[in-house]
Amino acid sequence: MDNDFYKLILEKQQHIEAVPPNEIMASWAVKVLRLLYPEQSKKVYSDIKQIEDEFAGLQENLLTILNSTQVCSQCDHKKVARNFFEMIPVLYEMLNKDALAILEGDPAANNEFEIIRTYPGFFAISFYRLAHELLKLEIPLIPRILTEYAHSHTGIDIHPGAEIGEHFFIDHGSGIVIGETTIIGNHVKLYQGVTLGALSVEKYMKFIKRHPTVEDHVVIYSGATILGGETVIGHHSIIGGNVWLTKSVPPHSTVYHKPRIEVVKNKVEE
Repeated sequence: MDNDFYKLILEKQQHIEAVPPNEIMASWAVKVLRLLYPEQSKKVYSDIKQIEDEFAGLQENLLTILNSTQVCSQCDHKKVARNFFEMIPVLYEMLNKDALAILEGDPAANNEFEIIRTYPGFFAISFYRLAHELLKLEIPLIPRILTEYAHSHTGIDIHPGAEIGEHFFIDHGSGIVIGETTIIGNHVKLYQGVTLGALSVEKYMKFIKRHPTVEDHVVIYSGATILGGETVIGHHSIIGGNVWLTKSVPPHSTVYHKPRIEVVKNKVEE
């Protein structure tokens, strides 16, 4: 390789902002969640002051990350960090409702401790909710890093821009994809392999709603694919496994397809 190639790499490095490694940002989010849910940590606090100090430290950590990533040269990063942590009680309430939805909806779930400690769905939802709040504060990059961290650990890909209501339940979860402009109502349950995607990935659709809307109390079974920004799944509907949908369905619908399965008895040699 000639010197021009090395110069190109060097020039690129010199223009890269001092963005902290993804691991540092993910570690910050993990610490926030462990403080909210000691079920995920061995650390024990003896009084309220210790918890207050921990939250204050995490707020300072976020401020350091925001300053390092140069979110906005004219933004008040300190105010952004403060606004995020003021939303923590609301986030905590939302996550508690998600854990309750799993406990009430999964016959294999024994208690909330098990859900918080072991369920990949709850892990992915937790990171999504943190990332979504950061995105609402117009913070770029960091929300996507957080959801991709959860994606890499669970196989569940939730874009931080998606809007997801209360009591959200992901069962098993591997292979789930929820696109950026997806809207999901309350009390929705998704199984593994569900895709809520776009009909097209053309760049001109960047600012267009291109992912489906799923209304309240919908269950979508494994392998279902639902595409398109104008596609609406009406409330209290059931979408069967492996269904492919590009059109809306009315409320209280059951959607399924009839695969042809043949069972042939093997000959038994005597």
